[in-house]
Parts: sequence; structure tokens; C-alpha cells
Amino acid sequence: MPSIRLLDLGFVSPLRSQTVYHAVAYAMDENTPDTIIMVSPSAPYVCIGYHQEMEKEVDLDYCAVHGLPIYRREVGGGAVYLDANQIFVQWVFHDDHLPQDLSERFALYIKPLVDTYQALGVNAYLRPVNDIHVGGKKIGGTGAAQMGLGTVVVGSLMLDFDKATMARVLKVSSEKMRDKVFESLEQYMTTLAEQVGQAPDRQGMTELYIARCADVLGAEVKPGVWTDAEEAMARELDARFVSDEWLYQKGGLRQMGVKIHEDVRIVAGAFKAPGGLIRVTARLREERIDDISLSGDFTLLPAFALGAIEHSLRGVEIRSESLCTRLTEVYQALHVQSPGIASEDFAHAIGAAIGPAGGPSPDHN
Repeated sequence: MPSIRLLDLGFVSPLRSQTVYHAVAYAMDENTPDTIIMVSPSAPYVCIGYHQEMEKEVDLDYCAVHGLPIYRREVGGGAVYLDANQIFVQWVFHDDHLPQDLSERFALYIKPLVDTYQALGVNAYLRPVNDIHVGGKKIGGTGAAQMGLGTVVVGSLMLDFDKATMARVLKVSSEKMRDKVFESLEQYMTTLAEQVGQAPDRQGMTELYIARCADVLGAEVKPGVWTDAEEAMARELDARFVSDEWLYQKGGLRQMGVKIHEDVRIVAGAFKAPGGLIRVTARLREERIDDISLSGDFTLLPAFALGAIEHSLRGVEIRSESLCTRLTEVYQALHVQSPGIASEDFAHAIGAAIGPAGGPSPDHN
């Protein structure tokens, strides 16, 4: 493999900490080197996954009062609070330079992260499909996406994490539930600071990680230059990422604009699959899907597949057999990859939204 470009950007604005890897991917051409970006935000913010609905996932009022900007990334996964205590590690590679199987791609990406933690005395390990654990506690998750010619895999080195603020920025149904979120973060999430008493300095962590990348990838990782084309693309994306059109593209329940009567109803529900939560909002007409919106904190490739799934379900009978058949067809036709999410999980999620009135409910266990 040719040498890999390293862009160690240090601390940048919260917005740029997200748009930088998008920009490298979208500006990529056949001559662009595979690139590893290391960057941290200079101030806190909240970031939601590509398929999420901002108003359902984030307490917008709290974020506004506390000056926390919210951005949507083009990578799946859930809403997360981010600050300077994480070093974001963003790979932007040519597609044929990484494993085609998504599970294998995550395993390759995670290996140098795990090796870095282990070099610091932290017994980290891959928790399939794409998490990093220490003693049953999560110390990091990852995500993947295809952007232009670039294949992107992202994650972080977790120096420390503000669990209280993470619990506060999420939109929950009650304060009792919020307390449960914080309790769960305390119980099932950890950081380098917790594991070793004090997080190493950023420069030392970066050097250690890059050395592990060179070993795992079998290639030299050399400091490189941020190009004018990438900067121009980043500026375009900076504007896009703060636009209402981008932030609210999945926001809230759709206003269906139709009269609801005995043959038409709107349903909503959710189903927790191993790979993440699937949310469903659907309009049913004469026991068929008339319109449907899917969202959640899952990873799904290619990026356009979710829209294709939604479109393909229109007109399908709400019987589980019909839904499973159609979803299987779409998965096969588009070569969909969704770690921890099978095609039938979307059928289960639709069944959860429809409920007993629409036929037999799926097993949610």
C-alpha cells in the first residue's frame, strides 16, 4: 500500500471537526492519497446521526440555552455530546483499499485503536460489530459511510467524557428516564481517564496511535498538506451543515396533509435491533403502507438505501410476510450492508408501529 497522508489538525471549531472528513471524501479524486485525520473540537457541541430526526433525539431548548450547536453528520449512529476530551480519528480511503465487508472494515479500523489502548495498559477489545469495550464497558464506537469517491470510517480516542451533559442533551420522556440514562452511562461507559487515572497528553496519544496504524496497515503514515480543493469543499459543507434544510430534513413527524378517516391512519413506533434503534412513522391506507419514514441510530450502506427502502414499501400490504419479502428484495438488489440490522428488523419495527390492530406483533426480544 502507498504511504498514507496524516492530517493532524489539532483543535478546530466544532463545525469544522465534522466537515473536515466530509470535505476530504468529497474532494477526493484518483490521485488523492488515503488519509487519516486526527482532530478535536475547540468547544462542545452535539452531533446527530445521518438517519436521525433532530427534534426527537435532542433537547433543543437545553442546547440553545447552553450554547451547544447541533450538527448532522453523513454517518449513521446516534446523537452524542462531543468536546475537547476526545481525539476524533477519521479515515478517508479509496474504496478498494479497505475490506469490502463492513464487519471486516470495522475490525481493521478498530485494531490500531485497541492496540493504542492496550499499549497504555487498558485491556480494550473489539466488541462486534463496531464497538470498543473494556471489561464490558464501552470506550468507543465507530461509524462508516461512502461519500463521493471516499470510503469513510470514523471513531475516537476517548480521553474523558462528560456523561452528565450527555444525559442532559438527549430528549427523553421524563426526568426519571434521564436519571436512568445517566446511571447507565456511568455503569456501561468508560474512558482513559477512568482506566488509567489521568489521560495521556494529546501529542503522545497521536504518536502512539499513528505508529499502531502503520503496523496494522503495513504502510508509512506521513504528515501531509490540507489542499485548496479540500478547503473549498469544507467551506461549502460548513454552510450546508448549519442550514435548516440539512438539520431538519428528518425532523419531527411529517405533516401528512390528509383527512384521517376509517381507511387511513398514521402510526409510529420503534424497534431495538442489535445494531441500533429503528424508528417508524407511517401512513396506512386500506391496510397497505401509503407513506413511511424510517430513522434511527443504525449504520446503513449505501447511504441512499434508506430512501430506497422507504419508497419500495409504499403500497405493500402490512402483513409481516409481505413486508419481509419486499425488504429482502431491496437488500439483495442494493447489496445493503447494515451491521446488526437484518432486513426483517425493519419489518419488526413496522410491526411495532402498527401494533395489535394491524395484525400479530413481532417478538421484540
